[in-house]
Amino acid sequence: MSLVLRPRNDDKRWTGVLSSAPVFVLASGWEVVADGTARASLRCAGTRGGTADVTASAKASDVAGAARTVFTLHVSVVPYTAQG
Repeated sequence: MSLVLRPRNDDKRWTGVLSSAPVFVLASGWEVVADGTARASLRCAGTRGGTADVTASAKASDVAGAARTVFTLHVSVVPYTAQG
């Protein structure tokens, strides 16, 4: 699945994406383009079902300190049933 975050209206920029359970949902391919749009690829990391929270953080570029989580996507992974 592709996660696309539009540019923010405040002075903050997207800084990263993180999965709370990479054993179920793995985030990769993080990039922020010149207009401030951020993209990441999310994929199922295994054959088991479970849930994960994918969070994106943002911070102002001229302010010191850690970025804050400002977006959370709740993902449920349901495995296909085995055939045969």
